[in-house]
Amino acid sequence: MSPQSPASHAPFLTDSLVFDWKAQSFRADLIFVLPVSICLTLGIWRGHPGAGLIAAGGAFTVGFGARQHIDESRLLPMILASLGIAAATFVGMIAGHTNFILVLLAAGAGFVYGMLSLRQPGVSWVGQQSVVFLLVSSAFPASPRAAAVRSGLVMAGGALQILTSSILLRLLQQLRTDLLSVARYLREEHQALRSSVEQAARSLVKRSPAPSAVPYAIRLAMTLGVSTEIYRHFAFANGYWIPMTALLVLRPGLSDTASRAIARTIGTLAGAMLASFFLAHVALAPPTLAFVTLFFAWFSYSLNNVNYGLFTLCLTAYIVCLLALNSLPGKEVAYHRAVSTLIGGGLALTVRLLVIRYRQKHSTPATA
Repeated sequence: MSPQSPASHAPFLTDSLVFDWKAQSFRADLIFVLPVSICLTLGIWRGHPGAGLIAAGGAFTVGFGARQHIDESRLLPMILASLGIAAATFVGMIAGHTNFILVLLAAGAGFVYGMLSLRQPGVSWVGQQSVVFLLVSSAFPASPRAAAVRSGLVMAGGALQILTSSILLRLLQQLRTDLLSVARYLREEHQALRSSVEQAARSLVKRSPAPSAVPYAIRLAMTLGVSTEIYRHFAFANGYWIPMTALLVLRPGLSDTASRAIARTIGTLAGAMLASFFLAHVALAPPTLAFVTLFFAWFSYSLNNVNYGLFTLCLTAYIVCLLALNSLPGKEVAYHRAVSTLIGGGLALTVRLLVIRYRQKHSTPATA
């Protein structure tokens, strides 16, 4: 970034104005679109577009794990994410029956994700995606059997993504090694998380310095608890996007939070308007709509590291088209996502500003 770039004078606009076109990866990312297309094709062909949509969502999310690393492995984040989002889907659908339990669960999940920021970025990413699926699935409370079916579809989509990526990237040997080590990684991460939480609890009791991630984890817990209560209390349509947005934009620093919130809001509004205008004026058969959905999925992968606002535009358009495949009105979905994004981004910024104000009010001149 040059000294004269817009972002250097307006850090709040970094995620909106800075475009790193060298980071695009169109050709390479066709690999990750293939499993999504298989899920959608099978769903439409078998007359169950909803099931295809759910499996495609698992495949799409797990595909982003190839950009992460855990101990130099690209497959471990994908494997752990597939397990995490499937489990979170089941838990979210069961907890979705009771508001009080769901709010506590969302706050606890936010705290855990915040504490995972002390771990490898790949591990933290797995935690983030698991919380996202927990929040999304909470909007569809169901019986344990139905929850298990949906969870199975999510895992099937993730497993298909892992298998096809391993074959096309020639990582089958690495896949075998990573699958054998999954149990060990789960034990290690559980122990590390338990130790950090115990350390945080001891520091609170003894009023000693807490682990560096604790303030961020507490802010996440507060934000997710409040935003989940708002979405449930006011019964917003597709309101799970409120806590989901708050989760994705809240960062340890104010400028990072503001930058991410602005970029996500702009990208969501642009993507919602683009997709809703397109669906309102062009009548598409399901196969053609599936192709358009895959197009936006491909661009979401390829532009992920170019610009966050542009990535969010493509992601929003992908989600609107994906839900339209299940006969959900695209214009309404786009509107609900835009409104929920504004609310969620506003909540994340508000919590961050309230924390800063509290610190300024209670700090001494020497520590201010």
